[in-house]
Formats: sequence, structure tokens, C-alpha cells
Amino acid sequence: MKKRVSIIDYGLGNLFSVKQACETIGLDVVISAKPKDILNADMVILPGVGAYGIAMENLKKAQMTQVLKEFVDTGKPFVGICLGMQLMLTESVEFGQNKGLNLIPGKIKKFESRPLDKISYPVPQIQWNQLKKSNHIDKDHFFTFLKNGDYMYFVHSYYCVPEDNSSIITTSDYAGVKYPSIIQHKNCIGIQFHPEKSGLNGIKIYKKLKQLI
Repeated sequence: MKKRVSIIDYGLGNLFSVKQACETIGLDVVISAKPKDILNADMVILPGVGAYGIAMENLKKAQMTQVLKEFVDTGKPFVGICLGMQLMLTESVEFGQNKGLNLIPGKIKKFESRPLDKISYPVPQIQWNQLKKSNHIDKDHFFTFLKNGDYMYFVHSYYCVPEDNSSIITTSDYAGVKYPSIIQHKNCIGIQFHPEKSGLNGIKIYKKLKQLI
């Protein structure tokens, strides 16, 4: 029997690109906002493109915040992509102070749009960028398959600042900021870039996540 993945539908996000990537590696996928579909899944993916405050409001209106926390309490893998990763943290300064799901302690900050070393760094960052593994990633770590210098596709104006640096799996650099591009806290994994838009390197990530379920 194929493992079931639930992709959270809350009105924001590239749902069908994520669904296609999951199906490519042989996963059974449902896009849903139903508590039953979420709680019965083997893995949940929270994608997202858009504004933090609106995203949280949509999750609350759909009565999904508590359901997502209940799923995390099962110990099964919960994956946030792009805005979905940021929603996993405690709070964001995007358009005012907004509370997040608080699954991973930390805050969301904004890139500053400024020239640096005669290079212009517009915000949002919309480009391919490289990953660098954190020093604590050894040969036995789940994410050891990643390589320093792997390119992934990013689209974001804000970045995560987790309280615990040991949760940072990889970093990337933009506008003079070294920021987390993958984080992990217990069974919660946050991915700032779009693996479903990152070619073969992105598919490798989905294949690895499949091994968790």
C-alpha cells in the first residue's frame, strides 16, 4: 500500500506542484483541509506562497491550527515549504506582529533591500541559491545526502531565525544575511526553498522524505 501524504489546502500555495512531485516518487497524495485526511496521513506537507498574517488567518478560519498540532504530536513527519516553513515558527514581523503555529521556537525577519559590495539585492529573493550544510551534519545524519553548493530555487522576502541553532540543517546567503534554508526540530522539517521547482536536487529531497514514512 502506498503511503499517504496530505497537502494542506488553506487557500495559499503551489499545491499542485507539490502534489505532482510527491506522485512522481510514488506517494499517494490528497489535497485537503479535512481533519480526518490530515490526522490519518503518514506525512503532512504545509506549502505556502503569500503573506504570513493572511496565511495564519486562513488556517484559523478553517480550524486547522489545532489539527496540525495534533498531527505533530503523533510523531509523524510534518514538512513546511517556503511560507509553510515560516508558519511553523513562533512569530513574524511581516506587516505587523503575527503569531505562528509555534511548532519550532523562533522568529521571522525581513531581508533588507540594499546594495552590498556593488551588488544589488532586491527583495524578494527570486533566484537559484546554494546550500551549505551546518557543521553538526555528520555522515549518519538524515540530511547527509545534501552537498555543499547544491542549488535550489528560492522565492521569499523573509527568513527564519530559530532559537536553537542546532535545528539549522543548511544555510544560504542573501543580501549579507546567512539564513537557514532547512531546519528540523523533532519531527518538524522546514524547507525555505521550493524543492518541487528545484529540478533533480529537489526531487532527491522528496525521495529522502519518503523514507521517513
